[in-house]
Amino acid sequence: MSRGHALSYCQPAFDRRSAAFPVVSLEEAPLELTKVRVLPGEHHVTDDPGRTIVTVLGSCVSACIRDHAAEVGGMNHFMLPQSESGDWGEATASLRYGNFAMERLINDILVRGGRRNSLEIKVFGGANVLQNGSNIGWLNAQFVESYLAAERLPISARHLYGIYPRRIHYVPSTGKVAMLELRRQSDLMIVETEESYGQMLKTTPLDGSAELFDTGTPL
Repeated sequence: MSRGHALSYCQPAFDRRSAAFPVVSLEEAPLELTKVRVLPGEHHVTDDPGRTIVTVLGSCVSACIRDHAAEVGGMNHFMLPQSESGDWGEATASLRYGNFAMERLINDILVRGGRRNSLEIKVFGGANVLQNGSNIGWLNAQFVESYLAAERLPISARHLYGIYPRRIHYVPSTGKVAMLELRRQSDLMIVETEESYGQMLKTTPLDGSAELFDTGTPL
């Protein structure tokens, strides 16, 4: 799988492609399952039918990928589109970049028995929440669409672009996703935390000590 996709980025108008995936209440999510949180620069793959993977996205993007027949799937969470080296400041942290995060997630599923031609792929995130002239959210969204198109891997569901953060619950065993757009003013804390976390990671190795989800709202 190639890490060097040639991409041409442009700024889209506000995109209603988000309507391609329904916004559902988290009350419909299987909250009784064991929850695993995925932070920026992380991924998680499982064959445990009793597990749900949870993340919160501002400008970041997550891919939820599974193979139903192999009963294995997972989620990643990347912060920037791509890098040749995978370096982030003084740290080597390749999974914070889309090209490394996508390759790693797909390969880990294939190693566990998944097949490329039977992968179910759903992608979320890439919001320009702060609307401060930085288009990093939309660039992340464009990257994941272009990457999967170049790899000839179809997207079965997507909720990308827009201006609101998202909370995602993903159950690999069923492929079900519960997604909530976070529209309250207090939810901007999530984005501010994400921005601060990204700045910290430029010089600090990822050791799991930062709590991106400490926003006062249960997942």
